[in-house]
Amino acid sequence: MVAGARARARELAPELRSVVLTHHPDAETLDLLRPDGEAPLEAVRVMNRAVAAEMLRHGVVVLVQQADRASARRWRDARPGGSAGHSIWRGRGPVLHGAEALRLLGLEGAATPRPEKATGTPADRLMRLFAGEDGAAFEALAEALIAQGRDGVLEQAARKVALRYGEEAAEELAQDLLSLAEGAPVGPSGWATLVALPVALPHDTLPDPVALGEGLLASGALPEAGSLRLLPQWRAPEAIAALTPTRTRQVLLALAAGEEPSMLPAAEAEALMRDGFGVLVGLQLDWEVPLWEEIALAGLPEPPAEDAPLAPEEAMRAEAFERWRGAAFEAQGGCVPLALVPLSETGAEIADFLEEAGEQAGGLREIRDFVEMARQEAPGEEVVCLPRAGEGELRLALYTRSGRLLDEIVLEAERLPVPPAAMPALLETILPLVAQPPR
Repeated sequence: MVAGARARARELAPELRSVVLTHHPDAETLDLLRPDGEAPLEAVRVMNRAVAAEMLRHGVVVLVQQADRASARRWRDARPGGSAGHSIWRGRGPVLHGAEALRLLGLEGAATPRPEKATGTPADRLMRLFAGEDGAAFEALAEALIAQGRDGVLEQAARKVALRYGEEAAEELAQDLLSLAEGAPVGPSGWATLVALPVALPHDTLPDPVALGEGLLASGALPEAGSLRLLPQWRAPEAIAALTPTRTRQVLLALAAGEEPSMLPAAEAEALMRDGFGVLVGLQLDWEVPLWEEIALAGLPEPPAEDAPLAPEEAMRAEAFERWRGAAFEAQGGCVPLALVPLSETGAEIADFLEEAGEQAGGLREIRDFVEMARQEAPGEEVVCLPRAGEGELRLALYTRSGRLLDEIVLEAERLPVPPAAMPALLETILPLVAQPPR
């Protein structure tokens, strides 16, 4: 049984950055969570130690959740018929990290082995690992360099990659390093990631960052498995783009400790308004770090195909996000929140928005031309608009104030600068709106 668990851990470890093991304080708690009694308490503890040791050898961070009788009883009683069946308990309390976690498992003093001696400088080794197929070894070395604050080595590796493999490969390495730096096994859930909400700002007023953040948290657009805390001030995209991997990690650790990130200070309002974009930065806790009991039984979940449709829960969250975007546009002076993305993807998200905005500007020009043509058909009369936001489209009907229908148009959502439901606020800057056809 122990040998099988060790072999399974060896098989899964290369795909993991962290894993959660469950510590049962006594046999009664174990029986509540595993009523089938498949293994006695001591055997479960021995298997946990074997799994943890194997994970550590592969550079996987081992976290521990502590079961307790009260939680176990509540969990058991919530199962159909009071039986746990094949369900596996996952707590929502803080997990243990580092030496404290290993001590509880009985691995006090255990440590990951030192890497084997390799030829070349750390930058050379990182370059070779980046170009090779051992992703786990690359991540382990990169993580060690980030934790040691060795930005100089990381920059040197990027230069070496550029010389040997080209600038595109160097950019890929730089992005990989930032992606590694923005997530780590910190915080009560065992894993936390830096995220960003870029916002296209209106030209005359700076939106309230606290109100925006609270609206997003209350919108139903965020997954239940995570929890998000946004900083209450704006950050500048340029400051985020200037972060190195080690400074990104310092921002992460500061937020996880509840501190203000000195490496990413709040931006001045004047600079934000001049540049047109502000960013809300936050810490997202992941409460679904792989649980050993689950992945040992079922393996790691397969990532969805790129062209796979959204799951029902994801579709509902996407709709909730669009509703919140429309409400934010109206309530905050015409701002346009972009997608919630990893911090390192802030610049790419803004670039994508600007590219789409170029296409969407065509829809806005079409509306202006449409209105101008209608005004030419009714010289001397006031032209008003009756907007109707539908599923993925916007219908506009133009009337004279006296009630004569002039023309109608339908625009797909992809051609609009904001969601259809938010367009009336923008249309009001072009012509008067009405709620019903005038008579």
